[in-house]
Parts: sequence; structure tokens; C-alpha cells
Amino acid sequence: MKLKFLSLIAIISLVSCEKKAETTPDTTVVKDTTIVEETTVTIPDSTTISNAWNDYMTPGEPHKMLALESGTWHEEMTMWMEPGAEPMKNTMTAESKMIYGDRFQETTHKGDFMGMPFEGKSTLAYNNASQEYTSTWIDNMSTGIMVITGKYDEASKTINFSGTTVDPVTKKEKPIRETYTIVDENTRKMEMFDVDYSGKEYKSMEIIMTRKK
Repeated sequence: MKLKFLSLIAIISLVSCEKKAETTPDTTVVKDTTIVEETTVTIPDSTTISNAWNDYMTPGEPHKMLALESGTWHEEMTMWMEPGAEPMKNTMTAESKMIYGDRFQETTHKGDFMGMPFEGKSTLAYNNASQEYTSTWIDNMSTGIMVITGKYDEASKTINFSGTTVDPVTKKEKPIRETYTIVDENTRKMEMFDVDYSGKEYKSMEIIMTRKK
């Protein structure tokens, strides 16, 4: 009888221990082995910063090239409203000058378009930091600002601009392209390329600029 009692105690103790083992929370600590890479930030010294800003603000050879266009120009404009359309011809006068210490070119265009007075203004800049040209355009027949950028090709004496605009009909963005060619000292040619509603590019405008003497 005593043996049975001791065996019963042993069984109860064993069960109790198993229950404790089952309910004991896991307190194992897992170490974070993630490796954090440190990055080194180089802060330019004051001389480097000063020199960079001085280079950025100082007009150079590209700005001298823009200054050569200062004066009055006669413009012969041809427009195509869509591919294969009959060309629409018009004439305008442009007044070009350098502003803000010969850093930017500003040109005002005036004339008539489809029987209505037309006036537009363009700015042309050479960004010393990005080493590219930026052109903007506004006029009295729109409410948007066209912004295009491009590089100058010395071999063809052409600035090849590109950018995007929002089509007033579809309200969607579309690509635009322009080439600006220095034909000779007194002649410039601007060609604008648009895309039709099928996405095909076509030549939408050409302006031949002749310097008035």
C-alpha cells in the first residue's frame, strides 16, 4: 500500500513537472545580426563652395554667343496644324536683348496670327552647372509656359531642344522637340516638331529669322 502511495506521488509530481514545462514562457534572447553600413558624407569646404557659385554665376562663351543675337529680326513663319495640312504663313518682328548682366537672352515677338494681334516672349539661358540650354515661351494665345532643354552641336551649329507639354484637347502630356540652327551671322532657323493624336511626330512650325540692319 505504501509503495502504491509513493508511486502515485511520483506520477503526480511527474505530471506537474510536465505541465510546468508546457507553460514556462520562452525567454530565449535573439540577437539582431543586421549589419548597418555607415556612409561617409563629404562636406565641401568654404573655398570650394565659393568657387562653384562663382563659376555658376559668371557668363561664359555660350552667353557671348547669345549676345550676338541682340537686335531686331524679321521672322517668316510657316505652320502646319496637322500632318499633310496646308501651310499657314505669317510674318512677325522680334526684338532680342541680353538681361541680368548678360546672363539671359530675352526676345519679344509681335505680329498677327489668323487675323488677331499676336505677342509672345521667349527666354534663352545657358546653365553653367548643367551645361545645357533652357528655353521658355509664353504668349497671349495660351495660359501655359513651355520649357525645353537641349545641348549645342558645334558641327551643325544647332541646339537640339526637347521637352513635354500638355495637349489642350486630350489634357495629356506629350513630347515636343525643337531645333534652333545658326545658319549664318544674320540668319537663324527654328523648327518645331509636335505629335499628332496617333502619336506620330510631324513638323508643326518653321521660322526663318533675318536680322534687320
